[in-house]
Amino acid sequence: MNKAKNAEEYIAKARQAIAMNPECGTSHYNLGVALLGINQIEEAEKEFFEAVSCSPGLAEAYVQLGGICLRRGDLDGCLKYNQQAVHARAAFAEGYGNIGFVHMQQGNIQEAITALQKAIKFNRSFLQAYTTLGNAYLMSGLIDESIEANLKALEIEPEFAVAHNNLAIAYLEKGLHTEAARHVNKALELGYQVAPEILKEVESFR
Repeated sequence: MNKAKNAEEYIAKARQAIAMNPECGTSHYNLGVALLGINQIEEAEKEFFEAVSCSPGLAEAYVQLGGICLRRGDLDGCLKYNQQAVHARAAFAEGYGNIGFVHMQQGNIQEAITALQKAIKFNRSFLQAYTTLGNAYLMSGLIDESIEANLKALEIEPEFAVAHNNLAIAYLEKGLHTEAARHVNKALELGYQVAPEILKEVESFR
């Protein structure tokens, strides 16, 4: 109840800020985020469009529009808005991370690698970008690069199950079964659902 009341108060304040200054892109953006928080997707979308209309350099608003497209299963729309985000702000790591994710979903692995390399260049602590990049490297047969990217993710967050799972697969590819088993065990311990064929392969070497 309290949370809903806080959201209502925040939305009221955001609307008040817009009433006082309708051309403020940040106020429209803030209202959009608040509306997203209470699942008013279409209303939020309108506010994000207003935000970029008032402030074309507001890269975060393009990312939010991309996120709304993703909710609807519109990968092309998601890609388009994130491309606009990095056009609006050249060194915007989150936009490049999302572009890489969409390219991965669409099977454009090389394009994904290029975007994800930019994401980690602009944000050295971008955890998901490292693991997605590690996955893209793995799919390209670049096993050593995959291991390096996932180990970097674990430097940032040692308990990140996805990175442990990816490392298990990469080490199996290299025939390093002890290392693979160690990371499988850690992924399982963290509640990750490791693919049955990976478990079977690790078990066969115990």
